[in-house]
Amino acid sequence: MHIKDAQLFRKILASAEEQFSAQANPANVIKYARYFKDGYDAWGVDAKAVHLVARGISDAHKSLSTQQIIELGLLLFAHGKHEMGSLAIHLIEKRLKDCGSADFEDLKRWFDFGVGNWAHADYLCSKVLPYFLIKKIVSFADFEPWLSSSSRWTRRAAPVSMIKIKKEHDPKALMAFIDPLMTDPERVVHQGTGWFLRELWKVHPKEVEDFLYSHRNTAARLIIQYATEKISKEERLRFRRDKK
Repeated sequence: MHIKDAQLFRKILASAEEQFSAQANPANVIKYARYFKDGYDAWGVDAKAVHLVARGISDAHKSLSTQQIIELGLLLFAHGKHEMGSLAIHLIEKRLKDCGSADFEDLKRWFDFGVGNWAHADYLCSKVLPYFLIKKIVSFADFEPWLSSSSRWTRRAAPVSMIKIKKEHDPKALMAFIDPLMTDPERVVHQGTGWFLRELWKVHPKEVEDFLYSHRNTAARLIIQYATEKISKEERLRFRRDKK
């Protein structure tokens, strides 16, 4: 990181911290903490306020490149407060039209080293990462390195990001791609993978059911539970593990 960038980033972080701390609302922290089992470190700032801070930074620093925003984002996530991570996401969201394949690769670092909760992960997977797929800047195969990341949130991001392209690809190819996650050890990955399969089932029910049946004895049960949520209770019985 260049010295000038480091100095600028410190100023932006200090300004954001000052604005958020001035609007701290402990009642909101208590209100939302119950949704974050791994902890919720926040000021309790209203979501609209985060948007306003992001807009102010974007307007004041229009010359920032997407690469600089991604580097700044790593620092914002490292700060620890929930609003700072949300700020990073809003900043890159405002510049999506300027992003290319190199930015997609760099955003993986946000998941590997920054993202630490479902709210940030799923917002990125619904509003940011699908842009690269929809605009064909990358294909779902470019998520392959994400599947073996040491970060559970990076691994979760791969299937969740594909929900918006579920109609555009061969379902068997998509399921073959996420196959390594069927035995992942982490609950948040089970939830994300099951969520993706449930959405894919709405478009390709037979293919998904065949896939789930073939994995009934080895897949994490939570994946099966999420994926078959819309299937009748009687039909779900066929996805039980075989009795030994």
